[in-house]
Amino acid sequence: MAGLSPQAREFINRFQGGFPIVERPFHGVAAKLGMRETVLIQTITELLDQGVLSRFGPLYDATLLGGAVTLAALSAPEADYGRIAETVNALPAVAHNYRREHALNMWFVVASERAYGVRDALGEIRRRTGLAVYDFPKLREFYLGLWLDIDARDRVTTVPVPLTSAPDTTLPLPQDAARIVAATQGGLPLVVEPYARVADELGVPVSTLTAGLQRMLDAGAIRRIGAVPNHYRLGLRGNGMTVWDVPDNRVAEFGALIGGQPFVSHCYERPRHAGVWPYNLFAMVHGHDRSEVLDKSARLRELLGGDVRAHEVLFSSAVLKKTGLRLAA
Repeated sequence: MAGLSPQAREFINRFQGGFPIVERPFHGVAAKLGMRETVLIQTITELLDQGVLSRFGPLYDATLLGGAVTLAALSAPEADYGRIAETVNALPAVAHNYRREHALNMWFVVASERAYGVRDALGEIRRRTGLAVYDFPKLREFYLGLWLDIDARDRVTTVPVPLTSAPDTTLPLPQDAARIVAATQGGLPLVVEPYARVADELGVPVSTLTAGLQRMLDAGAIRRIGAVPNHYRLGLRGNGMTVWDVPDNRVAEFGALIGGQPFVSHCYERPRHAGVWPYNLFAMVHGHDRSEVLDKSARLRELLGGDVRAHEVLFSSAVLKKTGLRLAA
């Protein structure tokens, strides 16, 4: 990766969330970074073009928007792996798809704006591939948040997501929430007044749009607004899904312990599948290479003590699809 400018580095470090919902948001952010508004917009454009950022804009929570998300897996025969990957990736509901080193060698995230949409998508994958598809819905979330810090040598580390006020999930969402999602889930326009541009596309006053976005942020339907770094492009190429078989009566305790580690980006309780999958605790661990991930996994193993019955690290060996969550209006 080509070296980042100090201002680009500071922008990424500070604004993976917290991007303001105001008339000219780039103006205020640029002032904090000691640069001109137009230079900041050009910098973000270049970071996206270079693949340093995957996207820039709101990150949505499908479940708080009334939809559903799940993690699923299947075992694809090597001789037919490419065709099966294309079949899975062809469904718009599939947001991410990874090849992992395991008998279950294809893992994908399915999201839908309707609760039954995930069930239908998994059924369609079974029908099209003729393979068993194993559903691993989130039972409990212990941590979710990948925030990166880039030092002056462009060395990347994961750090805890900065604390914000807890969302008020009882807040009603704006009436036009679905249209707002459809207009912004691909990212914010890189113009001086991005919210005015989106409001014009929706045919609503800009004040209506910004109030709606703020309401969704306060309610947790938007997790955060800002830059989404491409951790692969920035050097975190060791990415392992660590999975743990722990007693059900200790999964909350162990989930909190694992989720509290700075190198863990996701930690969930998910169901077992008898005879196929014994693990009930999942955690994504990131590092610059596999040895670093294995070292961190060993630290988790030591942290959990003697009640771990089994564990594995499923390394990501290929990104098959990565479009991010896309919900229909």
